[in-house]
Amino acid sequence: MTGDPRSGAELLTALRADAELIGELYDRHAAAVHRFLVRRVGTAAAEDLVSEVFVAALGARRRFFPHESGSALPWLYGIATNTVRVHLRQLRTLGSALPDAGMDWGAVDARLDAEAKRVHLRAVLTALSAKERDVLLLVAWEGLTVTEAAEALGLTKVAARTRLHRARQRAQVMLAILDSPTSSEIEGLQPQGELR
Repeated sequence: MTGDPRSGAELLTALRADAELIGELYDRHAAAVHRFLVRRVGTAAAEDLVSEVFVAALGARRRFFPHESGSALPWLYGIATNTVRVHLRQLRTLGSALPDAGMDWGAVDARLDAEAKRVHLRAVLTALSAKERDVLLLVAWEGLTVTEAAEALGLTKVAARTRLHRARQRAQVMLAILDSPTSSEIEGLQPQGELR
């Protein structure tokens, strides 16, 4: 890292005119973007996709609008989310298997407090719609605020809060069901349709 004292928003604003600043942006945020990608598509794919995220960021630099947090991460996570969607769509087109919706369950498993909850968390995350899962993971796992997650996903704050609220409610209900499951309740836990 070159030690540029500018905030992420200031750096991105300067990047509009000076494409070479992409190196500073990469130095600051490549590790966080890589971790974000690993949890969604696994280590091997993340290695390739992290560079695609920064190439896309360079191409989109003139469309950047500073976030109130002053951080570049919400914008980069938004680009990374779109990059993952394109990657998964390409895999489907090629007929490749998409295990567990592109989630890196090894990373999920490592974050759990108890091994017994691993299966439950996997079932809950799989049962959420992709849009619910995206906002929930950005807030709960990546540590973004709801406002930053909204920015990353191209949503209004109200839409992000609504999705997060629904995701949390559904997750709580599903976890309660899974704590005392019957076969008919578990069979009913299927991924829901996409929310607007």
